[in-house]
Amino acid sequence: MLDCKKALVETNGNIDEAIDWLREKGISKAAKKSSRIAAEGLSNVFVDGNKAVILEINSETDFVAKNEKFIDLVEKVGKTILSGNVEKMEDALLLPIENGTLNDYLVANVATIGENLSFRRFNVVSKNDNEVFGSYLHMGGKISVLVTLLNSNKEVANDVAMHIAAMNPKYVTKNQISSEELEKEEAILKEQAVNEGKPLEIAEKMVIGRIKKYCKEICLDEQEFIKDSDITVGKYVSNNGGEIINMIRYEVGEGIEKKEENFAEEVMNQINN
Repeated sequence: MLDCKKALVETNGNIDEAIDWLREKGISKAAKKSSRIAAEGLSNVFVDGNKAVILEINSETDFVAKNEKFIDLVEKVGKTILSGNVEKMEDALLLPIENGTLNDYLVANVATIGENLSFRRFNVVSKNDNEVFGSYLHMGGKISVLVTLLNSNKEVANDVAMHIAAMNPKYVTKNQISSEELEKEEAILKEQAVNEGKPLEIAEKMVIGRIKKYCKEICLDEQEFIKDSDITVGKYVSNNGGEIINMIRYEVGEGIEKKEENFAEEVMNQINN
């Protein structure tokens, strides 16, 4: 609707000229594709000094996600966000790029690439001089991780980022787990123990041990370090004089219902579009 309004303004209310304006801008073609599921794509991390951005842009097919034009698009968007001063998506889409806004740029690429594209999410992270960023990309960006450590070095930070990509922790420390989540897990574990035939008092004692195991599975600093199972990630970092500040992990398409499509169909879709 906003694009249509803009078209009418640009053409002084002339509907026919407005339609032509939309076609020229590629907006009408993009609108036709906007309802199509975009659950493939890439995520990436871009760093400039004390500022970093992690982002995810989706395409409909993995075929397009591997295309150099799409890879270049992700890089341009990432660097545009990095050079801007934005935190919200609506502000990011107004950032200038090439001959228009970031939104214009994405719309134009929907028309030229031939698939629905979705700039799904991004996070901008800033650090102090005594902190260090670590990053890791898995399969060229199917999973991206950005981590910040205090009083450490880039090698250690990158190791931690790789671990996060592989083990997918939900939290950095146990303190970040809400009391509601812990209470819910305790109730489930207690019910499981009772269903196993354990007396209630025994079940309650079992829950204590199982909650500790649960926290080790989902908390980064308590997980066994993937490169050395004799120590935890927290111990690995502290052994190197550091402390984990925060982490962000993106997995492309997580939470999006994906369509099943084989490679031959992807190729035919490209030809037909």
